[in-house]
Amino acid sequence: MGLARACAAHLCQQGIFQWNEKYPSREAFLLDIERKELWVLDSAQGPVATVVLSSHIDEEYKSIQWLSPDHNNRYVHRLAVHPTSQGKGIARKLMDFAESKARVEGAASIRLDTFSQNERNQRFYQNRGYTRLGSVYFPQQSSHPFYCYELLLSSPGESSP
Repeated sequence: MGLARACAAHLCQQGIFQWNEKYPSREAFLLDIERKELWVLDSAQGPVATVVLSSHIDEEYKSIQWLSPDHNNRYVHRLAVHPTSQGKGIARKLMDFAESKARVEGAASIRLDTFSQNERNQRFYQNRGYTRLGSVYFPQQSSHPFYCYELLLSSPGESSP
């Protein structure tokens, strides 16, 4: 939770109000742990970064016209890098890990959302080949939309486009 709170405070300092006292919640992280979907990059000083790679679709995502059918997909949530460790390629490495793991598991795609007011994150995912598809709303976080993205994955043995 310390990592999440540090990231939330850092975003707020930049005028990006996507995380707050309600999100991400302790309960969300406990569910991630229970499902064995939470990955943490740790250091001697404590957690440096985290990402969730889930096979569960959020109810809010069901209204999106995805590029692939709604089965055997992976969902990235709560990607966070401690402010003192940002700018070192850690988010890229976490996404490399998530995409590789999803491919090994035979997933059709990776889906995620990012805050419409966070242009840096939008560029990050677009530069990785993700396609923006639609918007969802999380009223407890913000009145602004969150943009949904999807990356189609090649099956093992296929070459990427």
